[in-house]
Amino acid sequence: MKRFYLLFLALATALSATAQTTPVRFAYLSDIHICEGSPRIDNLLRCIADINSQPDIQFTLFGGDITEFGADTEIAMTKEMLDRLEHPYWIVAGNHDAKWSESGCNTFARVYGYEQFEFDAGGIKFLGCNSGPNMRMAPALLPHESLMWLDSIMTATPKNQPVIFVNHYPQDTSILNYFQVMNTLKKGNIQLLIGGHWHQNRALNYEGVPGILGRSPDRGKEVGYNIIDIADGVFTARERILVDKEGNPVTPLTREPWYTQQLTDTPQYEPDRAAGRDNPYGLPLNYPFVKFGVNREFPQVTEVWRSQDEGDIGCAAVPAGKLVLYANEAGAVKALDSRTGREVWRFTTEGKVFSTPAVWKNRVVIGSTDGYIYCLSLKNGKLRWRHRCDKSVLASPVIHKGIAYVGSSDHVFRALKVRSGRLVWARDGIAGFVECKPYVDDEQVVFGDWANTLYSLDPRTGKVQWTWQTKGSRMFSPAAVYPVKSHGKIFLVTPERKTYALDARTGEQLWVHPGGRESIALSPDSATIYVKTMFDSVQAYSTTAPDAQLRWETRPGFGYEIAPTPCACSADGRWVFVPTDKGNLFCLNAKDGSLAWIHKISVAMLNSIVPLPDDRLLISTMDGVVTLLQY
Repeated sequence: MKRFYLLFLALATALSATAQTTPVRFAYLSDIHICEGSPRIDNLLRCIADINSQPDIQFTLFGGDITEFGADTEIAMTKEMLDRLEHPYWIVAGNHDAKWSESGCNTFARVYGYEQFEFDAGGIKFLGCNSGPNMRMAPALLPHESLMWLDSIMTATPKNQPVIFVNHYPQDTSILNYFQVMNTLKKGNIQLLIGGHWHQNRALNYEGVPGILGRSPDRGKEVGYNIIDIADGVFTARERILVDKEGNPVTPLTREPWYTQQLTDTPQYEPDRAAGRDNPYGLPLNYPFVKFGVNREFPQVTEVWRSQDEGDIGCAAVPAGKLVLYANEAGAVKALDSRTGREVWRFTTEGKVFSTPAVWKNRVVIGSTDGYIYCLSLKNGKLRWRHRCDKSVLASPVIHKGIAYVGSSDHVFRALKVRSGRLVWARDGIAGFVECKPYVDDEQVVFGDWANTLYSLDPRTGKVQWTWQTKGSRMFSPAAVYPVKSHGKIFLVTPERKTYALDARTGEQLWVHPGGRESIALSPDSATIYVKTMFDSVQAYSTTAPDAQLRWETRPGFGYEIAPTPCACSADGRWVFVPTDKGNLFCLNAKDGSLAWIHKISVAMLNSIVPLPDDRLLISTMDGVVTLLQY
């Protein structure tokens, strides 16, 4: 009986093996991290030359993180090198290409001509797309628009055609909406997922679906890449070594297979039907980021309304009388009815928008990655004026006494009259690109850039009053924090996990304390700052003490946390609202940090928390949700 079963199993496997039309051979590289002056440039060129020496390689795939900092020069440099390949290549963006992009990811799409790809080879469909979140430090998230694209492709693809999906991240809990990605892929004949991010070869299993991660060209001193063969329905991955572990060039060596898989013409997987059972957010019942039932544990928090955008949202939603304003990453500025959440008007720019709208009287000012600062009518969204910058405008404006103050990616910070659009002044020489919202009052304009520098400018003239710098990597820059001011001090937190107090008049550093990252809030009475740290804690500091005086520190239970979104305080000062990168909102007692309640809004990062009268909160999320909560 056992022999009969084994024969039956072998026959079934043979019958279900893919009816591949022709053999496929391609090269796969990931995490090449190109930047000026890096030895990785020579390593990539070495790999390209070796790939070109093998005429049987039909194409090359790149699995993201092609640049170190997403800079325009890095993208252009990498494109010039990749174009030396003598056959087609396809590429997806990774987190390094998306988080620190001075163009707001527009340059990548413009230079390579796409953010998703689809092609057939040997009867197999290859799909690849970018991974977010764009421009925000948060766990991985397949953008909403990419998920919709993937759904349309998988729906239209014949059910018997094998599909291989390429994305930078592992499609497990490394990516917040992994369950949506996997259920979408399971609509068709998904056979294998290919990724990177870990810089090493690794075989994985995604809820039963096989996956591999590919190495970076340089792993220590060793230089190499992967060659993939698909022949007779068998997928095989081998390393090709060009430089050994001691750093010595060697005669190119193709190692024995480190991964083999049989592909089939028969779909092997079913979508997880349990994902939506008794579950308003469609989360798996074992979802790891705050258990699903948390909203039932705190029933005092309810949704007044909820709006789902067609794209991702990378900015705050702001109240404006009877309207709520925000913008999406497709480039649309939108106004919703503040009572119902229904759309009232929209204005479309020519680039992605990460800038938060600023409102003054009947005007709305916002920046776009198409290079313009826009002023719109609050009533109907019609264009009043626009101001051209030389690069993307990722930063959020602040309007003070009828003047809009906003930074950009062209190394210029500007002040413009809101009524007319007239340029009041332009301060050039900003070392890095600007993405934050500045602090502005009668005395100074304070903001950071992605070149380690915090600036204080004269709001009347734009003259530099002082600068202050972090040390080390650009990734430690005070660029995503919204600085706050109290009792003659500027307070900020940086990615080096420190909280700083500076003299507002001179920029002199007064104190520094461990903790924090980029999320900070000032109490309504200006006596306390609240800082969210990366490791499950919130700290409260006195703003009046000469040194770092910790009022309290609490551990609410949100775990490892990297969202740069500012904390917020209720107008009466009783509550501190703490955003997370996994869609959870924590409410703490401002007196002692004790937990009041938790509410799960989404699976993605909260972009903003805006306290409103009558115990209401206006919130936007990275995956396209705008909601009004009652607590």
